[in-house]
Amino acid sequence: MDLSSLSLSELRTLQEDIKKQMKKREHDDLSKAREQILAIAQSVGVSVKDLVGTGIRAKTGTVAVRYRNPDDASQQWTGRGRQPKWVKEWTDSGKSRDLLKV
Repeated sequence: MDLSSLSLSELRTLQEDIKKQMKKREHDDLSKAREQILAIAQSVGVSVKDLVGTGIRAKTGTVAVRYRNPDDASQQWTGRGRQPKWVKEWTDSGKSRDLLKV
């Protein structure tokens, strides 16, 4: 297929058709893989739940507070993620972040 002869509109349509086809094939491949896994598990007498186990669990829990605003104890920060405004203001004023450590 010579793509250079297609208009921009035809190319966009083709691109959308390709995306749809790829999504369909990915879905079909996953379905086939599931069927094969089920068939194998059944052939050896193992349930899929036993085969895969309980799955991978995300780590949950709280992270200890590492910094606290001396002017307002309700303002705390773990040191992870985006730096709170009060920490930025503290460091911008020339003060060391170490003074905020809990």
